[in-house]
Amino acid sequence: MQSLKTIAFFLLIAAATTSSQNTNTKCPFQFLYHFGDGISDIGNSVRVEPFGPLLPPTRDPYGVTFPGHPTGRWSDGRVDVDYVAEDVGLPNIIQYLSMNMSKSYDGIIFSVARSTALNTSFFDSRGIHIPPYDIPLATQLSWFRTYLQSNCTTQTECAKRQPSNSVVLFEFSELNDLGYALLQGKSIQEVTTYVPLLVDAQVNAAREVIKLGATRVVYTTAAPLGCYPYILTALSTNDTSAYDGLGCLKAVNNLALNFNENLLKAFLALQAEFPNLTIIGADYYLTVTAQITLKTVLGFGRENPALRSCCGIGGRYNYDDRRLCGSPDATVCPNPNDYIYWDGLHFTQQVYRAVIGIQVVPALLLLKCRLI
Repeated sequence: MQSLKTIAFFLLIAAATTSSQNTNTKCPFQFLYHFGDGISDIGNSVRVEPFGPLLPPTRDPYGVTFPGHPTGRWSDGRVDVDYVAEDVGLPNIIQYLSMNMSKSYDGIIFSVARSTALNTSFFDSRGIHIPPYDIPLATQLSWFRTYLQSNCTTQTECAKRQPSNSVVLFEFSELNDLGYALLQGKSIQEVTTYVPLLVDAQVNAAREVIKLGATRVVYTTAAPLGCYPYILTALSTNDTSAYDGLGCLKAVNNLALNFNENLLKAFLALQAEFPNLTIIGADYYLTVTAQITLKTVLGFGRENPALRSCCGIGGRYNYDDRRLCGSPDATVCPNPNDYIYWDGLHFTQQVYRAVIGIQVVPALLLLKCRLI
């Protein structure tokens, strides 16, 4: 049953790609809450003082595809939560750090790009540096509790934003916790020991929002971390056996698969703990891998052009962590829709649309939404 739910939620993109612009959706909930990283950050990271206003997505060419200027999203346009919100009929979403309590919204996004599921103290104890704009899951949950306790302007608004009248999404698909460790010299063996802690962090967070009243929870698996240009650049090797047929690093992707397997088991246990709730899994790994495959002629090995950044500079993967997208000498490809990776760290808008399209329509059915 759970595997059917997993396939269903991210089948929401093939159908959603063609239908969401032509139909309206009516769901049995009125609000959306979202926790996570850059896959769903619509502008929180650039508002984390004092470093946020200096981050790349405050500059061109971010937002070049849509709306034509930077919006704080780490993309050439929209990110996946934009499409999720549209497809569930709740398009008026806003980032928590620019929220005006007096206004009405359809959803609050707590996600912050490049953030972690584990607390900074965990990484400090292991000598791993985390960016100062990291907002870990525990802090995002604190924001959520603060928001629930804030004053409402009307009784209708108060009822609308109750967790019981909402869908809550957890989406740490970028596995930043593991990526930071690998980039700073930690071995696959050591980083594997972090996996149970990452799983516990997400499941315990889901349990907390359930106890606060949530009845609908959606979570996503990790994307194929071993295919990201920043990982491929940092961990490049002359050992051709280290790469799979798509040119991704096998050991790193196996790490992501290990995480996904344990995450699925933990959420199955959570579903058994709360059998009357709706808990849906979304398979980011499968759908992103399918997108890479669609843009790949198999046999490229580590030279696969589908693994190059659209915006960046230098090297096999058009990525340099000292000259990120938005730097004066970085270049941008003429058509981001032809690419999987926007800046080497995040996907292009077309990938977000495709992933959500493949997953959204069946997921809407599972959430008892209907097209009107």
